[in-house]
Amino acid sequence: MLPKYKRILLKLSGESLMGDKNLGIDPDVIARYAQDVKSILDLGVQVAIVIGGGNIYRGMNEATSGIERAQGDYMGMLATVINGMAVQSGLEKAGIYTRLQSAIKMEQIAEPYIRRRAMRHLEKGRVVIFGAGTGNPYFTTDTAGSLRAIEIKADVILKGTRVNGIYTADPEKDPTATKYETISFADCIQKNLKVMDMTAFTLCMENNLPIVVFDMNTEGNLLKVVTGEKVGTLVS
Repeated sequence: MLPKYKRILLKLSGESLMGDKNLGIDPDVIARYAQDVKSILDLGVQVAIVIGGGNIYRGMNEATSGIERAQGDYMGMLATVINGMAVQSGLEKAGIYTRLQSAIKMEQIAEPYIRRRAMRHLEKGRVVIFGAGTGNPYFTTDTAGSLRAIEIKADVILKGTRVNGIYTADPEKDPTATKYETISFADCIQKNLKVMDMTAFTLCMENNLPIVVFDMNTEGNLLKVVTGEKVGTLVS
């Protein structure tokens, strides 16, 4: 079985780590993700991961929370590091070598983000988890994922979600919504399909970096995407 991609960036939402819980981290979900990642590492694929922080902290409205936007964003960045540590622990339990790199310095728990070092880790077969977003407020973890993917010269961004691709409308709300197998960047913008936020999306479009949106919660889907099976929606 030959992989279609040599180096991937896997973008996961913080909410995906909750499983059926209302908050926090479900260890069963992390164990399952670890096995999925192991299946593609065994094919020689290099894997980097960016995780959101929404299961721990969502950037709240300043008017209702009283927390200013920049401060709230930094709190969200710290939440992504907590998630990164949890995923790192799950991967290592599965016998996978990992490195956690943070855009905000915290020497005791993570390496600082250094692009060349990250690429060297990937070449050595280690999974690199990027925490703390871009290190700047006002940017989402989608943007961090796009930026890191471009910096490390990933072949593709794999965006693991709860739905199995991009639809004409929200399939959880509209039963008549139909799925796109492939779609262009321009069509996504024209149809106002919310694949990622505009900053992240524009970065991918300008750097010709394809995105595959797929259902990460179905076991084996990650392997199928990496080996080129028709899973999810390809944006290119």
